[in-house]
Amino acid sequence: MKELSIVLILLLSTFGFSQTIEGKVVDTDNEPLFGATLQWIGTSIGTTSGEQGQFSLSRKGITDLRLIVRFVGYETDTVKVDGQEKLAIILTQVSLDKVIVKGDNPDTYISKVNPIKTEVITQMELTKAACCDLAGCFDTQGSVQSATTNVVTNAKELRLLGLSGVYNQVLLDGMPLIIGTTYTYGISTVPGTLVDNIYISKGANSVLQGYESISGQINVELKESDSDEKLLVNAYVNSFLESQFNVNYTQKIKKWSTILSAHTTQPAQKFDRDNDNFLDLPRLTRYSFYNKWKYGNQNEWGWNSRIGIRFVNEQRIGGQETFNPKLDKGSSLIYGQTVNFSQPEIYTKTGYKLNDNHNFVLFASAFYHNQSSYFGSTHYRANQTNVYGNFQYEYTWKKKHYLKTGLSYRYMKLEENIAFGNDDSLKRTYGGLHLKFEQVPGIFIENTFNWKNRDLVLVIGVRGDYHNTFGFHATPRALFKYNITKTTTARVSAGTGWRTINLFSENSNLLASSRDVIISPELKPEKAINFGLNFTQEFSFKNCELQISADYYLTQFFNQIFPDYFSVPNKALINNFTGRSISSSFQFDFGLELFKRITIKASYNYLDVYRVVNDNKVQLPFNASHRVNAAFSFKPLNERWHFDLNAHFIGRQLLANTSSNPPEYQSPDSSRPYTILNAQITFSWKWFDFYGGCENILDFRQIRPITAWQEPFSPYFDTSNVWGPTRGVEFYFGVRFKLKK
Repeated sequence: MKELSIVLILLLSTFGFSQTIEGKVVDTDNEPLFGATLQWIGTSIGTTSGEQGQFSLSRKGITDLRLIVRFVGYETDTVKVDGQEKLAIILTQVSLDKVIVKGDNPDTYISKVNPIKTEVITQMELTKAACCDLAGCFDTQGSVQSATTNVVTNAKELRLLGLSGVYNQVLLDGMPLIIGTTYTYGISTVPGTLVDNIYISKGANSVLQGYESISGQINVELKESDSDEKLLVNAYVNSFLESQFNVNYTQKIKKWSTILSAHTTQPAQKFDRDNDNFLDLPRLTRYSFYNKWKYGNQNEWGWNSRIGIRFVNEQRIGGQETFNPKLDKGSSLIYGQTVNFSQPEIYTKTGYKLNDNHNFVLFASAFYHNQSSYFGSTHYRANQTNVYGNFQYEYTWKKKHYLKTGLSYRYMKLEENIAFGNDDSLKRTYGGLHLKFEQVPGIFIENTFNWKNRDLVLVIGVRGDYHNTFGFHATPRALFKYNITKTTTARVSAGTGWRTINLFSENSNLLASSRDVIISPELKPEKAINFGLNFTQEFSFKNCELQISADYYLTQFFNQIFPDYFSVPNKALINNFTGRSISSSFQFDFGLELFKRITIKASYNYLDVYRVVNDNKVQLPFNASHRVNAAFSFKPLNERWHFDLNAHFIGRQLLANTSSNPPEYQSPDSSRPYTILNAQITFSWKWFDFYGGCENILDFRQIRPITAWQEPFSPYFDTSNVWGPTRGVEFYFGVRFKLKK
């Protein structure tokens, strides 16, 4: 009997032990990681590591023994648990070439680890609004402003620090695929359902991605093939009867995994609420296809690769309500704008990790953009071929410092052909063929120093690039971060940037306007220097998490090119401006989470954007000095539904000077302050999410935003004086079907 008891005790203890795994999470220096999350793949079962990195987790009832391990500032890893009962999990710090810090909780946050102030918008945050495309993914935060650049075709740009979107880099999976002709409509071609995380870095950034980032960088990480989603289907329709349909599907094939995605947008009905004979929104038809393959793990020795391909075909039709593109395209009697383009693109990130200290990575991308557009009687055709390559060597020394160096190459061939109608009574002079050809080889080196267990981080980098037309340019940058305490972080950044202008593709309103465009014979590269300060403080109480952040950025241009609409009536002058041109930006952020159920966020922006002309300070138009954003989110205990509300206050803006126009075509010198209120309710049932909401609940509109809409072919016709929403209140409804692996 005694022997039987001993056997039973041993069996029970063995059984109990085998149902639990224990272990420790550390970094590459064997330092414990406190607060790392560990979760069984495809489930909500998980735990977090303790102060010494220790954890204990039951695997009872778990059939897929893959454990996802995450920690802010470190690469997410998936660990296969076979017969192990004790695990030692080592996480690697995120490389600066990704300019990101990845995490899922909370839905948005500011990284404490990255020396660059990086605001992270996660996939969960993106479900709190309609977020039909990338341009609409910033409703719940205050750093990025999505601004309309052409009201007729609803072209959008993303602004940082009060500066035009051309001064920040928008990257897809770290690749510069939105540049030149893709700038005007590129951010709208990325479906919101394909976005995994968005990383916003204001001011000076790493030199690894290039020289063009002046006001900051927005890196959009698209969904991976090894995500826990097997199938995602999304259908959406709004009160204008514009509809969207999206499908994502993932599959593992031997050592490879892949994600397939298809998207279509179908056009809205015709609406003209303000009776100006112009449609309130264009009729948009879009088809896109995306496929990404993944091989290996970039944290393991040996080969790893990601290969992505995408194809977009889009048509936009806007203008007068009676405009028929089949009959009136290019007409000088009925005004309309049409945009048709096709864009195939391919990119890869392929690496070989020799060991823990030596790594080689190749970044490469290419796309071709073919566009044909009509702006009234002006026919605009453009073809762009773009190639990008970046080969870098990464060396980890003394187990805590990181050196990255390598070579880069950029190639752009852009052909733009502008033709006016046979009866061009406006006598415009800028028609004909405009060619741009660029080859820019470059070399770069950047070192990340880590001291005091990575509480003190210094990044120093410099790159040199040789432009085939403008010669050699050096781009130095430095970033410093100090974790004063575990909850207090301070950052300082400084660096230069430069870029060459793509005049017509980046300023489509020049084509839509009746103004003649007078271009200086030699437009030089735009150059600027940026300084930034940031302070972030976190507080943790029982059932309450609080984060506050304040930052200040100063950008000063040494040369800037912008359309001058004021100096000569009915003309736009394009010249080099080498005087003082400055953007000064202050932002304060507040974030509060209560009981893991209620989230309250608010941000205040102050902008002072001006240039000095003849010792006089001249404020630039279309920048509100004061902006306030606020967001509220509530999810009850059952997590079946959640409610989200966001509000935006936009202060007074200086507008373009129309005093030389006839009285009936003049506009006020400044806009009115206004408030936008949006709300959404989401209900989850089994594999389905049903969501519905209302944008611009208060129905605020800028009435008749087009100058001289009564005479669209007159010298006074102008579509650029837009400062507020023009569509009014918009209801929408959608459904998502998710099938987990």
